[in-house]
Amino acid sequence: MSFQRPRKLILSKEQLDAFQASQTHRDIVAFIEELNTAVVGVKLTDECSESPGVAAIMDVLNKVEGIAKDTPPVDNKASRFGNPAFKTFYDKVQENAEALHASLPNLPADAIPEISVYFCESWGNRTRIDYGSGMELNFLCWLICLERLGVISTTDHTADVVKVFWRYVQVMRVLQSTYWLEPAGSHGVWGLDDYHFLPFLWGSAQLKGHKYIRPKAIHDAEIVEEYSKHYMYFACIQFINSVKSASLRWHSPMLDDISAVKTWDKVNSGMIKMYQAEVLGKLPVIQHFLFGSLLPYDGPPPPESQNPDDEHWGHDHAHDAGGAGQREVGWGDCCGIPVPSVFGAAAGRDKKDAFRLSGPGIRPVPFD
Repeated sequence: MSFQRPRKLILSKEQLDAFQASQTHRDIVAFIEELNTAVVGVKLTDECSESPGVAAIMDVLNKVEGIAKDTPPVDNKASRFGNPAFKTFYDKVQENAEALHASLPNLPADAIPEISVYFCESWGNRTRIDYGSGMELNFLCWLICLERLGVISTTDHTADVVKVFWRYVQVMRVLQSTYWLEPAGSHGVWGLDDYHFLPFLWGSAQLKGHKYIRPKAIHDAEIVEEYSKHYMYFACIQFINSVKSASLRWHSPMLDDISAVKTWDKVNSGMIKMYQAEVLGKLPVIQHFLFGSLLPYDGPPPPESQNPDDEHWGHDHAHDAGGAGQREVGWGDCCGIPVPSVFGAAAGRDKKDAFRLSGPGIRPVPFD
């Protein structure tokens, strides 16, 4: 097989439509649904078989966390935006990517340059020092590639979520809190967690059919505390409550709305629909999707004049220099409105004041 470095190829609505009708799109959705099925009724604390591939991936994630701990943030007290030390962390991960992948069983050496791109982009954007659902999607693509290359198999699907993916989220929390990563987009992931989507999707699958816990239980502090050890959904709610004061109704209106849904089955099916519509179906996210030999694109090509390595890929307007926070350039609405990291906001506010994240553009969840 001839491997190739993944690159951006989507710029237009026509190309997005072609992607949505493609085999790659179907494969991504199928992988999400297969992992979703694999964790129905499974707790994070349940015993789970761990293949050599899964164990090796867990070791890689531990090493990434080690790189972060060896790369402390620089003094950046004057800003509530991303810490420049993240760029040093990112460069270290990129420098060590080949060695980290060399430890994975059954992985062809000539595949490493291709899948390393997904891996490196999983940790955030180096230039903007932000993180969102597009970077989380890169980690998902990395897992798909590893399965196709034989590092992990379909028998690992439960472990892929409750071991590998959950460890990834834990490492990302370290990065988010250490480097004050900004949420990628003006409202994070549309009013869920500022950064993540998939823990809510697969987390609701864990709770499908639960005899006692209902979606409205996220408002009960004792239940959240007790079940955060067992279920991703409640762990994410606990995280939000730990970094934001006031009610979920103020800073997480989407989650508040979802809590009124009667069953976890309906929450879960709604999350899958929402992911397809708001992540895989949105041009601002998919114009940064990376296509290679393992996840190919066969739609109409972009104009030859466009350079996929350009940070402003897909934006045909000028950007003012000297943007907000630590950005190297200014960013208009199309590129994501700069929003301070929740960690920076929490550190900067008066402890007596409630932190509220709200505003226009938060839409109803497509759960019907």
